[in-house]
Amino acid sequence: MNSNRKTAVIKGNNQESKMKITTSSLIRWAGLAAMVAGIFYVVVGMFHQPNNLSSVTTTQWAIVHALATVMCFFFLLGITGLYARQVEEAGWLGLAGFLLYSFNWVLTALFTFAEVFILPLLATEAPTLAEGFLGIFTNSAGETNFGALANLWTLTGTLYILGGLLFGIATFRAGILPRWAAGLLAFGSVLAPVAALLPPEHEPKVAVPVGVALAWLGYALWSERREKASEPDTSIRPRS
Repeated sequence: MNSNRKTAVIKGNNQESKMKITTSSLIRWAGLAAMVAGIFYVVVGMFHQPNNLSSVTTTQWAIVHALATVMCFFFLLGITGLYARQVEEAGWLGLAGFLLYSFNWVLTALFTFAEVFILPLLATEAPTLAEGFLGIFTNSAGETNFGALANLWTLTGTLYILGGLLFGIATFRAGILPRWAAGLLAFGSVLAPVAALLPPEHEPKVAVPVGVALAWLGYALWSERREKASEPDTSIRPRS
């Protein structure tokens, strides 16, 4: 009877250990996703062309916006892992930042998908319509009124600033991940409106600080989990 009970306890402990390892691995891989998203964001910011009709049909436009679409999904995975790591310490501020920031990247993914797969076709078949769509990003009125789409793009800007700011502050206050990286995320997010003051070819470069911050946070999360995984198991094991 006692032998059966011990066997059941051992099996339960093994199952619990496997579950912990799985959770730890998922969070660690989310850190890697955040690193990739941050690096992609820096690349997109550095090589994004001005939003004009002549750029839409170029190879560089296709590559950058395809990268941006993939980047959005890595962003969602990455910030989910970052939030999960500090969910208790981040509090309501962290939850608000996480939700706002996540919604921003969902909407951004939809726009970038249209930019890489739909807009180049419009540029050749219906250039007036394409110019009107590009006007959403440059705040310039075209012959075509896209109505709600323009308002939706404006909303992404608000979500980006508030979400990044709140999530950065919550991460800074939690003190689990590097505070310098969290501060850079908050600072880089509120820096977004400065893009309107820059020449069109330099506007996307304002995104670079946020990309660096996310890659930094992702690396911290990924390396932290790797170090814990490599620690020796000092728990007492039952004798055979």
